[in-house]
Amino acid sequence: FEKNKEKKEKKEKESTIMINRRLFVALLTAVPLVIVPSCTAFSSSLTGKKPTFLKMSSTAEAPAVPEAPETAQKSLRLGIFGGGTVGGGIVEIIQQKAKYFNELTTQNIDVRKICVRDASKPRDFTVPSTTEIVTNYDDILNDDEIDVVVEVMGGTTDAKDIVFSALRKGKDVVTANKALIAAYLPEIEAILEEVNSDGSRVEFRYEAAVCGGIPVIRSLQSDFVGDEVSMISGIINGCTNFMLTAMDRDGKSYDEALAEASELGYAEADPTLDVGGFDARSKLKILMRLAYGIEVDEEEIDCRGITDLTTVDFDYAKKLGGTIKLLGVAERVEEGKIAAFVSPCYVTADDPLFAVIGATNAIEILSKNLQSSTYIGQGAGRFPTANSCINDIVALAKGDSSALPFNPSSGDQFVNDYQSTFFLRIKYEDKIGITRQCGEICEKHDVSIHSILQNPVTSRQDAAFVIITEKVSLNQIKAVCDEIKELDWCTEEVFYMPVLREDWMR
Repeated sequence: FEKNKEKKEKKEKESTIMINRRLFVALLTAVPLVIVPSCTAFSSSLTGKKPTFLKMSSTAEAPAVPEAPETAQKSLRLGIFGGGTVGGGIVEIIQQKAKYFNELTTQNIDVRKICVRDASKPRDFTVPSTTEIVTNYDDILNDDEIDVVVEVMGGTTDAKDIVFSALRKGKDVVTANKALIAAYLPEIEAILEEVNSDGSRVEFRYEAAVCGGIPVIRSLQSDFVGDEVSMISGIINGCTNFMLTAMDRDGKSYDEALAEASELGYAEADPTLDVGGFDARSKLKILMRLAYGIEVDEEEIDCRGITDLTTVDFDYAKKLGGTIKLLGVAERVEEGKIAAFVSPCYVTADDPLFAVIGATNAIEILSKNLQSSTYIGQGAGRFPTANSCINDIVALAKGDSSALPFNPSSGDQFVNDYQSTFFLRIKYEDKIGITRQCGEICEKHDVSIHSILQNPVTSRQDAAFVIITEKVSLNQIKAVCDEIKELDWCTEEVFYMPVLREDWMR
């Protein structure tokens, strides 16, 4: 009994201690306490008394915590030069995706002003109520509140002044103007270096300048930095690809194909830049700088358009099992040397570019690490081009930075010559000895003939045959063509084009 009694008392004692502990903890958490320095609250070292806690009254008001001030929503303010096809597309996309862009960037993208030639002209898009239509360039350039200038007016005169002025005023620039960049790339680069010398971060963005909606610029800026590009080949003009598709697939003549392209809006009133290959050459120059770090005068790049192509050429291309495409090509021909050209090319049926038809663009990049990367998409038009401009604008709103928009320069050298298998189409009046004379001229210039093709002759006054060479240099082919055209039976200049791949024969 005594033992049970002792156990009971011990258990009650432990329970009391536990209750006191819980009460103590509850008091600590329920009542605000102030821990007073040892001179008063913990004064045992001075007075010999046990330490005590000084408790604040539970009814005392806690100090007020100041509320965080409300922060105004930040905005990225745009001034757009050009209220036409692309400018209108940019405004429409911003209006449609305003909420998403705000969540993505934490900023409102605000189209503050649009500069146009004629403010009274009706627009094919809804102008936001907060947007001002202006006609004076300075209304945007001298507006300190505008952060980004978007240049989609085209041309290389006024557009140059606008872009240069905007950069010097510390405004970021987004442009779709490949002609401007190709003509003034070194000057743009120098201005950026000047305005950013004090640590500023003025940005120049131009994704829409090459192949409209295809993101090849950003890819070359970021995805190949650890790689080494060996070759770029691409269908980089939609108008000419549409025309060549019509000539190949539908059997249309050059004039018929051009008329259809004009009717559908693919060709300009003056289509020279497209059909002459000059538009593609401007784009190729920009791609060469990004891929190889070289600056080259556009005029030095061999450029031949599609104006000399005929249905006969497509007939022979089909006999060989392929087709013809206008391509921009740049290739590392040897260490430290880059060659480039714009020309119609024979393309085999198993080539990635063979099936690209209509106004579609495509670029294939061959490189050491990634081997082959192909980009296909819409190269022009309202929303494809506007979409690329929007991507640049959103990148700026997110705070993305690109210190060198054209990638670093290299010590590589441009050489205006390249080697390829060539296709020569020769028109003639039927005479004895034609084949012998062609063979002698080719032998003279050290050009080996792979094969000679000839369709059945339907007119002795307007016949044509084709010579396929082995791999030789462009300069050798030019010499052969110049000499053949002087022969009395040759009725016009010899048409030539390279074969895209070395392994074209299977």
